Amino acid sequence: MRFTVAFLVLAASACNAEVPPAAHQIASSVHAAPEELRAGASVLGYDSSGSVAVLREGSNDLHCLADNPGDDSFSVACYHKDLEPFMARGRELSAQGYEGEERHQIRWKDVDEGRVEMPREARMLYVLTGKDYNADQDEVLEPYLRWVIYTPYATPESTGITTTPGNAPWLMYPGTAGAHVMISPPRE
Repeated sequence: MRFTVAFLVLAASACNAEVPPAAHQIASSVHAAPEELRAGASVLGYDSSGSVAVLREGSNDLHCLADNPGDDSFSVACYHKDLEPFMARGRELSAQGYEGEERHQIRWKDVDEGRVEMPREARMLYVLTGKDYNADQDEVLEPYLRWVIYTPYATPESTGITTTPGNAPWLMYPGTAGAHVMISPPRE
């Protein structure tokens, strides 16, 4: 029952939110990517129903995801195309009301048991957050970019990377399908 209620609440908030035009979603989402990869990135965004849809087919290996119009924050991400099954499963679980550790555990189990594909080699994710996006100026207000390198099942022993969070690279969720190196520069 809680999942049905949570799904209906998420769907209603996305539907009630004003969905920006596709051009606006594309322009804002690619800000997360390195400049030389922006023009060729595929872009996933939101249609008028609040569902995720392909807004632009790309010519390189990067997928960008537009800001969710159903929440109050600004957050866009770009990631290697091989991470899409893992990311799509995360979005699906969120829509069903799963959050935090419970969502992670389900997704990792799905990878472990072969229901969700996850590359075994490192893959990149760029996450850009900010106060908002100014479409007239094509700029993210108060931008903060962090980098994530997915390295499934990596451990401190296999990588030599600490698990202590900070302003230097560190390994999050070691030993799991969702293991990744976080690189978060100090905020200005």
